[in-house]
Amino acid sequence: MRVLLIEDDEALCVGIKIHLETYGYDVEYCGDGEDGLEFMRRQAHDLVILDRMLPSMDGMSIIKKARNEGIHIPVIMLTALSDIKDKVEGLEAGADDYLPKPFAMEELVARIKALSRRPVQWEASNTIRYGDLILDVVNHKLTGPSGECSLSKKECRLAEVLIKNQNQTLSREQIFYKVWGVDTFVEDANLDNYIHFVRKRMKTVGSHTKIKTVHGIGYTME
Repeated sequence: MRVLLIEDDEALCVGIKIHLETYGYDVEYCGDGEDGLEFMRRQAHDLVILDRMLPSMDGMSIIKKARNEGIHIPVIMLTALSDIKDKVEGLEAGADDYLPKPFAMEELVARIKALSRRPVQWEASNTIRYGDLILDVVNHKLTGPSGECSLSKKECRLAEVLIKNQNQTLSREQIFYKVWGVDTFVEDANLDNYIHFVRKRMKTVGSHTKIKTVHGIGYTME
């Protein structure tokens, strides 16, 4: 799972990032409200942890704009304001959960896991099934009719993105953002190479599922 953390306290960002990565989450963070909204617009993440008080644009404005633009990524809002009125305002603005500061890292992880059990958003399990494929996103293993094989971290993330968006055509840009992150420069050839690698892994396990090239646009799994 790829997590976007929008928080201007860098020490807190580093602490959250280190802790969540021990659970296998990929975490990116930024400390500015307008930048955070732009990252959300790219829809490269599975979940957003959003501070309420931010430079340039506050968290309430970010979540309202995002929801008005049809961005439905789950959001956990962090804030030092703990009154019931503040919680209600955050939830009514579009947040999925509300966590007052200070908080225990274990509670944050528990809330992320609770949100992940909502099937509308994503699979809660460590394994994702599609067609004749089973992808273990924690152990980076792909299983098909003929057996299983190991994947690199990037191969696993690419397979996960394609499976979760099956029968939809993802642009190359969307795939770059979702697999490599919003701030990483990636050459086109790198994506083509990884598509080739994942196709080989699928063939190795005997899958009949295909990654289809949509010329001039991107790729889809069907």
